[in-house]
Amino acid sequence: MAVKIVATIARYLLGLIFAFFGANILFHFLPNPTLPPGPLKDFSTVMATTHYFAVIGFFQFLGGILLLINRYVALGLVILAAEIVNILTTHILVMHGEGLVGLPLLVVILWLLVFWRVRPAFAGILAPSKQE
Repeated sequence: MAVKIVATIARYLLGLIFAFFGANILFHFLPNPTLPPGPLKDFSTVMATTHYFAVIGFFQFLGGILLLINRYVALGLVILAAEIVNILTTHILVMHGEGLVGLPLLVVILWLLVFWRVRPAFAGILAPSKQE
């Protein structure tokens, strides 16, 4: 029973985080901090110029909404897994590990809690394939 409650809270928190920040990427209601010169600024400039941020924002928002409405939770987790991998990769490779401990780590923990609750939905893709 406690696992179900923890997973439900984690699903709502993860959904809120991604729906909120995804909507912010799409609609810009929070001011963006000024970035110092260097790889992160260059990376962000390219992402903004090519409108790749809009794609990121859309999928963050979609994954968050799927978790919040409690429909297609497994699909939402798959979408958000790709987003989380990109967030962690950016923090590790572009930001050289800066800021990795706060929100990114929380998001990974929340994702794992929700995944654990719905892991039977992933049985087909996590099972080893049979060789013919």
